[in-house]
Amino acid sequence: MDNDTIVLELTRNEAIVLFEFLGRFNHKDHKELFEDQAEQRVLWDIEAILEKHLSESFRQDYSMIIAHAREAVRDKE
Repeated sequence: MDNDTIVLELTRNEAIVLFEFLGRFNHKDHKELFEDQAEQRVLWDIEAILEKHLSESFRQDYSMIIAHAREAVRDKE
């Protein structure tokens, strides 16, 4: 098996929305959803990578930041 790297580009708003979702998802028991523990490991790793790049989660106005990011990413009607 080779060790090729895949780069995934996200806007900052997309990264914030994904980080928030993974934070909620990863801290609940979803064992029945995974066919293999490696799938869970990948989600934990993605959350950790995003956390390294997003200082917003430490800000006092984080709930407003999330709301803005969701609005920016959400499909327009």
